[in-house]
Amino acid sequence: MQNFNYSIPTKVAFGEGTLENLPKFVKEYGKKVLIVYGGGSIKRTGLYDKVVALLKENDIAYEELSGVEPNPRVTTVEKGVAICREKGIDVVLPIGGGSTIDCAKGIAAAYYYDGPAWDIVLNNSLVTNALPIITILTLAATGSEMDYFAVISNEEEKEKLDINSDLIYPKYSILDPTLTYSVPAYQTASGTADMMSHIFEVYFNGVKDTFFQDRIMEALLKTCIKYGPIAVKEPDNYDARANLMWTSSWAINGFIACGKSGAWPCHAIEHQLSAYYDVTHGHGLAIITPYVMKYTLNDKTVDMYVTYGINVFGIDPSLDRYEIANQAIEKTTQVFRDMGLKLTLRDIGITDKTYFEEMAVKAARGCEGSFVELTKDDIVEIFNQAF
Repeated sequence: MQNFNYSIPTKVAFGEGTLENLPKFVKEYGKKVLIVYGGGSIKRTGLYDKVVALLKENDIAYEELSGVEPNPRVTTVEKGVAICREKGIDVVLPIGGGSTIDCAKGIAAAYYYDGPAWDIVLNNSLVTNALPIITILTLAATGSEMDYFAVISNEEEKEKLDINSDLIYPKYSILDPTLTYSVPAYQTASGTADMMSHIFEVYFNGVKDTFFQDRIMEALLKTCIKYGPIAVKEPDNYDARANLMWTSSWAINGFIACGKSGAWPCHAIEHQLSAYYDVTHGHGLAIITPYVMKYTLNDKTVDMYVTYGINVFGIDPSLDRYEIANQAIEKTTQVFRDMGLKLTLRDIGITDKTYFEEMAVKAARGCEGSFVELTKDDIVEIFNQAF
């Protein structure tokens, strides 16, 4: 097990009705917020009206930034920064899923930087301060409500990169599972695949003697496997939504990676799909992950996949090791399939291989140090197999 430092400064209000805490949380940091949201679903569900009413009743002023993209763009971050500076914003209030929260984190960090927002994405050390962030989560997926990452896209550069800073941890996160009832089946499935990938990236990173973390991760994976399909079919099942929401946070808040940090190859590869083709991140991971598993299955890695197959899926331990490993990979694929996700690149509209080489060069940078070293040529082959 590796050495580590660990802290989660985010305070969480979890459960039905916790939205009522919003004014109290905001007033700890100021009296004017920037509401950040996406395509307007929060207005259709009535959540927007509830939030605005709470703010008005408590003399909290607000401005808005709408239209945040599924892969939030640096140009949208810059729009938010401009509003914050012009209107004297005290708190950034994202309402939505990971994309909205990531955009808000970018705004909060870029507010204090005197230069293009993309600079702080390229060089995270330029983040020296950030506006306070309070999140209202409506989609369980990225875990951005309880971590220090923000993934931002640059369309011109065809890049999708992280901001990584302790300064962008949300101060508070309101996690009410009932606010996810309206999430469409597709987004629920993609979100579940996303959180599973967060766990896989740590579980399969090759760091040994982490018995405690591995058993926690297996429990989190079993939660996704059980409740993901249920939430897809029964969107107002509170237990399913609550378990997925809490798993989303703990899949990436750093806890499971204590003593077990390493590269995230599936994310490095998928980020290129999102950057070049605007693929929904979780869906892209559902496609890529099984192919990476198959490609990296060898004598060095087989025991990791065997442990996964036995402890998560209950596969017969008396079988041949490679039989167990292959069954585990197929069962993983079946989980995604059962939630209705398409599992080839062609199925999601990628009809040619024009950018595979270019994408692989960029992805290979994020695969350095992974449990199986993946070169540019390896990644091209993974794209080809997934095609």
